[in-house]
Amino acid sequence: MRDAVIVEAVRTPIGKGKPNGSLAHVHPVELLAHTLRTLVERSGVDPALIDDVIGGTVDQVGEQAMNTTRYAALSAGFPESVPATTVDRQCGSSQQAVHFAAQGVLAGAYDLVVACGVESMSRVPMWSNVPPGTDPFGPGVAARYPEGLVPQGISAELIAAKWSLSRAQLDDFAVSSHHRADAAWRQGLFDAEVAPLDGVSRDECVRPDSTPEVLAGLRPAYHDPVFAERFPQIEWNITAGNASPVNDGASAVLITSSETAARLGLRPLARLHSFAVTGSDPLLMLTGVVPATEKVLRRAGLRLDDIDLFEVNEAFSSVVLAWQQETGADLAKVNVHGGAIALGHPLGASGTRLTTTLVHALRRRGARYGLQTMCEAGGLANAMIVEAV
Repeated sequence: MRDAVIVEAVRTPIGKGKPNGSLAHVHPVELLAHTLRTLVERSGVDPALIDDVIGGTVDQVGEQAMNTTRYAALSAGFPESVPATTVDRQCGSSQQAVHFAAQGVLAGAYDLVVACGVESMSRVPMWSNVPPGTDPFGPGVAARYPEGLVPQGISAELIAAKWSLSRAQLDDFAVSSHHRADAAWRQGLFDAEVAPLDGVSRDECVRPDSTPEVLAGLRPAYHDPVFAERFPQIEWNITAGNASPVNDGASAVLITSSETAARLGLRPLARLHSFAVTGSDPLLMLTGVVPATEKVLRRAGLRLDDIDLFEVNEAFSSVVLAWQQETGADLAKVNVHGGAIALGHPLGASGTRLTTTLVHALRRRGARYGLQTMCEAGGLANAMIVEAV
């Protein structure tokens, strides 16, 4: 029976997604090309053997239009015969790329495939793909949700209210993310996964001096009188400090079967064990990680206690803390090297960034099972379980 294993996983450092960010000068195609080039250099594979390159990008417009993944593969020097495609499952785009790649290997459609992702939010700002005055939802959705859907920040506020998460809890979690990320950098725990680029070698948004007192001074990021009237339960606790920033970055993993890995002399890092995707309430939007976690554990035949490490994307503190309340997971096992609040959230790259961090952390700790899950706009979520080998 075929399996699917990860044999290499790399990412760029993550820069601020602003004009003065450390990677803002790098075209998104080149960001992704850097990880692809590094992936084959570190693994030693002949890129001509790669059956496909599947990449995630969210804002597919401007410099990220026209199938960015294809041009990144060409820029990386891959043979013209190597195909590529770009997918969009919002923040989970590159995790979905991992799912597709692994499923292709399991099905026998691929022997060697890359899953990857990129987002340059400094050069292609969020919502660039929705010009002013346009409606991406259509009349059917408007009829189904007559009161209207809401932005993600409001969803994060609704989650905080529903799960009774205080400002102090949200800020404390965010501070922990920064401190864990800083400790990981100081201990060299990211060295194996990060591919420095143009003199940038560290994640730019990690704030080792972050404290609850500093975060307590920040104003609510999403206060709106219209939504305040519609949702009186909101306490306006979401700030720039307990939400992920906007970022630039890219990441990539190389997936094959154990049989092909042995034939090519590649060392597997982890086996891709189980997968799940789910939809959830598009108003709360970001709660799909809860049913996705339950679904992937059920498919894997595992219990929560079997999982050694979790990577739960920190789009907002409220998302992870609500997930923890519902699942009962031990927060000491969650995002042990920090998460997106500290490291950053370059949308299309975040899925394979989490995978990269997770497989390296499992190997370093001698742990067995890791579970990764991501909330996504529109009320979606991906989840998967990897097993160290």
